[in-house]
Amino acid sequence: MFLFQLPDDVLYLILSYLDYKSLCRLSQVCKRSHHFTVRDGVWRRIAKDFINTGMTRQGPDLYPTILLKDRVKISQNWSRGVCRKDILLKWKINLLPWIQLDDDVLYLSQAADIGAYHLRGAEGGRFQHNRVTVFSGHQEDVCRFTLTDTHLVSAGGDGKIIIHDRKSDYSVEYYGHNQEVNCIDCKGELIISGSRDRTAKIWALRPNQLGKCLHTVPTYDRVWSVAISPSLWCHLVSCLGSEFRRGAGVLDIVYESPFQLLTCGYDTFIRYWDLRVCSRKCVMEWEEPHDSALYCIKTDKNHMIASGSSYYGVVRLWDKRQTRCLQMFQLTSSTSSPVYSLCFNATHLYAALASALYSLDFRTSGPRHRR
Repeated sequence: MFLFQLPDDVLYLILSYLDYKSLCRLSQVCKRSHHFTVRDGVWRRIAKDFINTGMTRQGPDLYPTILLKDRVKISQNWSRGVCRKDILLKWKINLLPWIQLDDDVLYLSQAADIGAYHLRGAEGGRFQHNRVTVFSGHQEDVCRFTLTDTHLVSAGGDGKIIIHDRKSDYSVEYYGHNQEVNCIDCKGELIISGSRDRTAKIWALRPNQLGKCLHTVPTYDRVWSVAISPSLWCHLVSCLGSEFRRGAGVLDIVYESPFQLLTCGYDTFIRYWDLRVCSRKCVMEWEEPHDSALYCIKTDKNHMIASGSSYYGVVRLWDKRQTRCLQMFQLTSSTSSPVYSLCFNATHLYAALASALYSLDFRTSGPRHRR
């Protein structure tokens, strides 16, 4: 009995036990084998073991429009450091840029404005240099901003918080703090902000309560980073860990689940916390090998962490199953600039430095999208 005469469900079960190389070889046997091996059901188990395939621990698929077979192929380029570096934008003066990625639109803060750039052009994947939208209103530089489905919420050095409607010109602004607002996050109907004035504040995002402060949390020092749990329960960063050396400020916080989060900062460590186990001691940690402060981190919500260092635009990729850095990319050698912000999708990593926006393209050929 030939293999492909078996019922489809039985065949998929058999193919799911093959490894990456075996599936690739089988797909080249004939058209019928290629027809079966290109489907996501065959690759799902394998994809969960590779980095940045979009398969998360919580279940959702981050990149459902790209075939899993192609994502596994591109994932190997991430692991091996095979990529092409490009400079997408340059500006003349040094800034503290922040970037966010939403599908095929990249949002970039430059001084007091936030611009939206399309990533897909006529040839696919090409960066469009003309801004399609500009969000403004701050008198000083934008420190950070965050995105929701309907709003862009920005925090600035002028102490203001501005809520922009992403689909119209409507915006609401108010002075949230007495000094610069260093960080901001937003989920559901809540906004949380942190400032140089040593307070963190929780605000309402309901239409009839915009600008209303629900709670003020006093702190002992300036607040560099805040994050709201996906479950909308707020955890104070000051309760995480103990016996940190002086100056070990947390510069970025990323939640992977309501109970698991990553932090990085001046003390050169990435720390992985599980609040179900203990909030006084992290469950895993990774140290930046060159003793550089870590300004930002992002995670694929499975195995991979990307971090931005404080010198020479160094971006590192980490596999949480390993103790050492997986790959290192030095984006600039002429000037020493921190990586102030970074983000990535299945094929590209974007990093914002003091005077330029860089991209790392991990495709050897363009991925096939579903029709």
